[in-house]
This record gives sequence, C-alpha cells and structure tokens, in this order.
Amino acid sequence: MRIIFCGDTFPAARFLLQERLPLEANDEICVWPDRNAIADLKPADVLIPMMFRIDASVMDATRCRLIQQWGSGLEGIDLEAARSRGISVAGVPASGSNADSVAEHALLLILALLRQLPEAQANVRKGILGSPLGRILRGRTVCLYGLGATALALAWRLRAFEVRLLGITRDPEAAKVAAFGLDSCYPISRRDAGLSRSEILVLCARLSKETRGLVDADVLAALPPGAFLVNAARGALVDYRALYAALSSGRLAGAGLDVYWEEPISPDDPLLALPNVIATPHVAGVTDASYAEIADRVASNIERLRRGEPLVNCAI
Repeated sequence: MRIIFCGDTFPAARFLLQERLPLEANDEICVWPDRNAIADLKPADVLIPMMFRIDASVMDATRCRLIQQWGSGLEGIDLEAARSRGISVAGVPASGSNADSVAEHALLLILALLRQLPEAQANVRKGILGSPLGRILRGRTVCLYGLGATALALAWRLRAFEVRLLGITRDPEAAKVAAFGLDSCYPISRRDAGLSRSEILVLCARLSKETRGLVDADVLAALPPGAFLVNAARGALVDYRALYAALSSGRLAGAGLDVYWEEPISPDDPLLALPNVIATPHVAGVTDASYAEIADRVASNIERLRRGEPLVNCAI
C-alpha cells in the first residue's frame, strides 16, 4: 500500500505510523513536501494531509482511496470533491490524550503570559534578579469560547487554580455543560456579556465557515482592557489585523498563540516581533501520548482499508 504524507511538517507522525504497520505488508510511506508540485505526485492508496490543502487536483493525481487526517478537523480537505469521487475521508477524535495535551499547552501559554516568561528569560541572561513582576492566575476570570473535549480538559485543570470560569457556546442549556463546572455560561447571542467579564479568553472552537474570523475587532473590543487571548485551536478563528491592532495598541495585554493564519508563520511576521506575544510552533497536540493514540487510530484505519472493512470516524 502506498501512503503519502502531504507535507514535511510534524515529522514524528510518519515514524510512529511506520512502527504500527505490519512489516510483511511492505507499505511505502512517502513525503510530498511541495504543494505546488502536482506533477510530482504518483498514485497512492492513502493521503495524510499535514497542513496541506487537499483539493480535486491532488485527488485526481493520486487516485487515492482514503484521505486520513492526522488528528481532528477536516477544513483542509475539499469534502465535496472527495464525495463526488467516492473517496473516503476520516479523522481522529479530538478527545483523549490529544485534548489533554492541547489543554496542558493552553495552560502553559496562560501562565507564560501572566508571568511574562520571555522577559524573565531575558533577565536571566542580563543578570537581573526579581523582575518582571508577574500576575497570579488564582482568582482571575477565564472564558472558554467553545465547549468541546479540549475545553473540558482545560476546565478541569483550571479549577485547581481557583479561577472564575465562564463559557460561550451555542447551547448553554445542553446537558454536557454541567460537566464543565462553569460559574456562568453564555449563548453566542449574548457573548459580549461574557466577554466583558473575561480577563483571559481561550479559544476552543472548531473552525468552520461560521467561526472563521469570529474573533474580530468587535470581540476584542468587548474584552476588558488588559485582557489576554490564548489560541491553540485554529489560527483562522482570529482576524489577524484586529489582533495586531489590539496588541500593538496595548489594549490587549498579550496573546499566546500556537496556531496561525498561514502555517508555518513567516519568521518575519510583524506579529512575532511584538513583545506581548508568546508563540509556539503548532505543538499543543504534539506529545508522546497524543501522537501514540493518533498513530494507533490512523494505522487501524489503514488496516481496515487493506482488509476491505468499514472505516471509522469517517466524514464521508
């Protein structure tokens, strides 16, 4: 079976998958690093997109049978094109160790922002002790925008810090909301009421046509002056220009970002030069436990395809 990783990012993925496929199958695992080099593509059974857009031209060039996402979120795949060609599309649930990993990373970004970690590290190199003056997390109001598996894992962890916990979701009356232990929960129609109380806004929403650019100038203006934004979900949830303006003006105290509008983000992007931005390279879900679970699920679906059995977690 021929398996193509579309993109050379997240290198641990291909090695972990190789370990889980049977040696006797003699599967060929390839990497297609250049999205523009369609002519270099050869027929394949499985495509695994790694931050690459999989459209009709890629499907036609490879004549693949399965497009298997390494993780959750299928926004990078042309689902209509796949459906019309009879190509199966599958993902991996965001729950389990992946949700735990992203939640831990979101917590890392929150604490790094409050304690001004970049300045603290710089002061070590300068020989300066006792500076900067950090801020404590206990007693602050944290708002989770979107209440899925990652938000639930983060809510459990934040409770240990004795924060006031808010949520914004489509249906605040849903039975699942009780599991979050929120102090207050707001529907989308009343989100500004929740935002106005939020000292730290953490994005946990899925990316869709409806949520693309949802954090715009109006949302940022609804936050109290000096609030923080954390995004380890999807970069396109945030309007770039609105975020840059809020950060550069100082109205937003800081942002912790693990995902971006174009990935990888250019090292010369002006946003990265702002002193109140802490950026990491899309590693929130890249942990030993998370990747082991994802690799198991991806390998299992490939084996199902090999045996002609029904695939799991399919969108198509």
